Amino acid sequence: MRLTPAACAAVLIAFGAPAHAGEPATPAAMARYAEQLLDAQKLAVDGPGVTVLVARGDQLLYKGARGLASVELGVAMQPDQLMRIGSVTKQIAAAALLKQIDQGKAALDDPLSRFLPDYPNGAQITLAQLLNHTSGVKSYTGIAGYMGNPVRSDLSTAELVKVFKDLPPDFAPGAKWAYNNSGYVLVGAVVEAISGKSWHESIDGLLLQPARISSIHYPAGDRLLKGMAQGYTVAEGGRVVPAGLISMTQPHAAGALVANTEGLWRWNQALHGGRLLSPALYARMTTPEGAAQAQRYGYGIGVGSLRGQPLFSHGGGIHGFVSMLTYLPQTQTTVVILRNSDGPGLPMDAVARKLAAFAIGEPFTDPQPVAVPPEQLKAAEGVYARDGQPPRTLRVKDGRLHSQRGGGSSIALVPQGEGRYAFPDGLSWLQVERGSDGRPVALQVYSNGEAEPERWVRRGDLPAELSFITLSPAQMQALVGDYSAPEFAIRVFIDEQGRLKAQAAGQPAFELKASTPRRVHVPQVDAQLDFSGDDGPAATATLLQGPAKIVMARR
Repeated sequence: MRLTPAACAAVLIAFGAPAHAGEPATPAAMARYAEQLLDAQKLAVDGPGVTVLVARGDQLLYKGARGLASVELGVAMQPDQLMRIGSVTKQIAAAALLKQIDQGKAALDDPLSRFLPDYPNGAQITLAQLLNHTSGVKSYTGIAGYMGNPVRSDLSTAELVKVFKDLPPDFAPGAKWAYNNSGYVLVGAVVEAISGKSWHESIDGLLLQPARISSIHYPAGDRLLKGMAQGYTVAEGGRVVPAGLISMTQPHAAGALVANTEGLWRWNQALHGGRLLSPALYARMTTPEGAAQAQRYGYGIGVGSLRGQPLFSHGGGIHGFVSMLTYLPQTQTTVVILRNSDGPGLPMDAVARKLAAFAIGEPFTDPQPVAVPPEQLKAAEGVYARDGQPPRTLRVKDGRLHSQRGGGSSIALVPQGEGRYAFPDGLSWLQVERGSDGRPVALQVYSNGEAEPERWVRRGDLPAELSFITLSPAQMQALVGDYSAPEFAIRVFIDEQGRLKAQAAGQPAFELKASTPRRVHVPQVDAQLDFSGDDGPAATATLLQGPAKIVMARR
């Protein structure tokens, strides 16, 4: 039958309610759950580590650590270890500019040209557009080759702005949304123009000192920070190696700060507790607007939901470190996760959401399968589409219904009955929507504990299943090389085990799976690379990922 609004409500009552709704977690219960969840991640005890904090208001529910702060020296990670927080810096930089606006020194609708008169097209770019990634300014971290040697150089703010200021914009200001590190360098430059001090000194004076936060810092090159963990990455063959070099002048207001979990907890309390900004500007910061609405992005903060509660979050990734900061304003719940490795191995957002859900008394549980007739599984097969996203294919394999996004990995779903299928992580599930004739017409996809689903419309029957071939050494060698375009660059190489791999700057290497001698796939990131020519070295590689298409020339 077709799902009417009333039927949808019934589905939500039956399936969307938390599995074990109850009282908020006690510190003892939270500690047991957090330890069990970290155990399940199977992090190496002799490798890079992680720190985790969960709090509700002023009450600390859990603080712990795993792994090593220094692999070379065998130093255990401590719960208060300092680490680079990457793009979590953005919300702190955004709040500094908003504080200056509260003081009457600027306005969100002010043009960039008021503060940087020589910036090209600055009269058409507003401060609000810098804050929510709708300025169209070219992101300097996407410049081909920039994240290699150039990012190691110490630069002043003016020198860093000069790197990207004359590059053609990606789109007209306000027309679209694209995550943009250059925009936050410009936020920092505006903060400096207003205050006459460096952006990080301004953050300290405007925000951190008044809030009495003493464990968020700018890591100046000549400054020793007690308790700073070493950063690591993963090289070919899974070896842990020191992180790539980067001058911390370059992440700037887009990602240069370091902190520990306690400092970010105190930051959440100050920002979301009304101690830093006026209610009007705080509302602007946490309310997506314009072209940023579809992405649910405010000013340095992502806006979503978890178990029916509003959720504010942002992650960070920088050489040697990753971070996740989450906040549920309705229950004043904070979750902080910091890790001193930029390699794969810990699903930061999923772990943070599970910890937050447990803290509020609405935990996620591992889905348990129920018996479903084979014909019901078969009926759900097909290709489902949603604008701007890779297609989702449902296919029965080995007696189980699998979901696959684009060229990504195939995930076996857990049948729950009545057309509902859960993902094995316990956070996400989908509901098959049927038309009046009983046939599937769409999927209602509930992701990461969100209360509102995305609707994926059925577009057709199954295509032929993608099969992979083994390339000869000569066929692989023809694809090897460095390929670049203004917005992206990638290196294709053969590793010590004879596997064809690709690696973008600052990212881990992924093994490539070939469907033809000139077409390869990166299942982990739903991407495809098409190489030019029929034989001999390829001249170009075309990256296809979601709606993006980037043609890169061999260097």
